[in-house]
Amino acid sequence: MTLTTLTPQRAHLLQDTTLRYFLEVAQSGSLTEASARLHVAASALSRQIAGLEAQLGTPLFDRHPRGMVLTAAGEILAVHARRTVLDAERALGEIGALQGLRAGQVRLATSDAFANELVPRLCVEFQRTHTGIQFSVLSIPTAQVPDAVRSGAADIGLCFSRAPHKDIEVAYRQTAPVLALVPPGHPLASAESVTLAQMAEYPLALPPAETTVRQMIDIVCSRQGLQLEAVLISNHVKTVLNFVAHGGGLSVASEIAARHLVEAGAVVALPISDPGMDLRDLEVQTLAGRSLPVAVQAFMDLLKERLPGRW
Repeated sequence: MTLTTLTPQRAHLLQDTTLRYFLEVAQSGSLTEASARLHVAASALSRQIAGLEAQLGTPLFDRHPRGMVLTAAGEILAVHARRTVLDAERALGEIGALQGLRAGQVRLATSDAFANELVPRLCVEFQRTHTGIQFSVLSIPTAQVPDAVRSGAADIGLCFSRAPHKDIEVAYRQTAPVLALVPPGHPLASAESVTLAQMAEYPLALPPAETTVRQMIDIVCSRQGLQLEAVLISNHVKTVLNFVAHGGGLSVASEIAARHLVEAGAVVALPISDPGMDLRDLEVQTLAGRSLPVAVQAFMDLLKERLPGRW
């Protein structure tokens, strides 16, 4: 076996089989689904878990007709098992690093504000000098990013946050105010800043009510007795960005999401002066207490270097 075959995908080589089976059942919540993923008979999985419960002297799952649910003891063991997986991946990453970062994997969980432009650009930049590194990018709602990091599904979480999260370490943080986006040549384009009341006089594209940005806007509007009527509502950042770029009206976004269009002159980004529109941060998140694989740490260093903007 050569070093190039030792990738994080083969971390199971360094893991206890019983724990690996247990964790797959815990993550899938089903013996049948875990069996399909592992290519192991469900009866064999059941025996392994029953044996593990016998050794520990406590049930690890509550068995229900619709699946397997972890007990309190199972939750504790699952945390240990996940860390075992992550430690195995780190060991294999360090072995790969002996070849000069020509092997390894970086797994990111992020919202589409980052996944649309920033993350692909950085993946390309990183792979120009580290050609053997593989990337997995999971684009999910912002609220789910810390869970992906906590469960071990992602090495790095990249998202906006307004509160701390349990078991999450913030490796990098910067203020990420909500900005107004206007087309070039628009009457507001030359302003130093705008208010939501000024924006309300023009057609608007807004994110849906369940998003953090919209909730921030709705709180500020409620305090002012201001009602915003959107002509377009979308949870897809590219949709609202292109709405502005094509001259449809105004919208809101983070600097990082609009950076490429601002640099290209397709939209103009302006501060929103209403109090409360700057009360969120951009965070790079990792699992608390985890030592990152070499490739993951190297990519995170690049990420922290490229994130800062002018706002």
